[in-house]
Amino acid sequence: MKYAVLGTGMVGQTIATKLHALGHEVMMGSRARGHEKAVAWAKGAGDRASEGSFAEAAAFGERIVNCTAGVHSLAALAAAGDDNLAGKIIVDIANPLDFSRGFPPTLSVCNDDSLGEQIQRAHPKAKVVKTLNTINCLLMVDPSRVPGSHSIFVCGDDAGAKEEVLGLLAEFGWSRGQVIDGGGISFARGTEAYLHLWVRLYGVFQSPDFNVELKVAGKAGQAS
Repeated sequence: MKYAVLGTGMVGQTIATKLHALGHEVMMGSRARGHEKAVAWAKGAGDRASEGSFAEAAAFGERIVNCTAGVHSLAALAAAGDDNLAGKIIVDIANPLDFSRGFPPTLSVCNDDSLGEQIQRAHPKAKVVKTLNTINCLLMVDPSRVPGSHSIFVCGDDAGAKEEVLGLLAEFGWSRGQVIDGGGISFARGTEAYLHLWVRLYGVFQSPDFNVELKVAGKAGQAS
């Protein structure tokens, strides 16, 4: 499958590298063709790897993975172009973290809205699925970094799109039993707000290799 990975930072590099290793064609998108990090990634990855602008990548990809910084995601996806996103799944991994006042960050959107919902409203013809945003990027593509069973969340308004994203999560190593489907995209309000806890736990553990396991009525990884 052809993937557009929007974003050249650590998350974008990690996701793009994993998708490429799984045999997919990947174009890394940035503000303009020729971005230094994107060029270096594509050159290092070799065949089936390329780079381009947000619009070029979105036109190329059959699926879009939003790995941009959350405070810039709406602008990046606007640059990608609504026509290039229409009918496609946008796997939204971004969090609206605002570091303008230092660390720990605040959220630029929270409580009665979420970045996932804003993206879906801005691109109603696309199918936004929020997932993987509650964990470190290395753990996203290798859940075995944390031993035992632990949980990942998925939400979105299109059931078929979520099912396709479950297939992608399986490629990354996540079992169905580890996935908690939160329902519609408004569930992203909860998973994005979890970052308040995540950054503080990172401060406690001094390591990003941690995750939670949810148990409901004695059943791991399931919500009632």
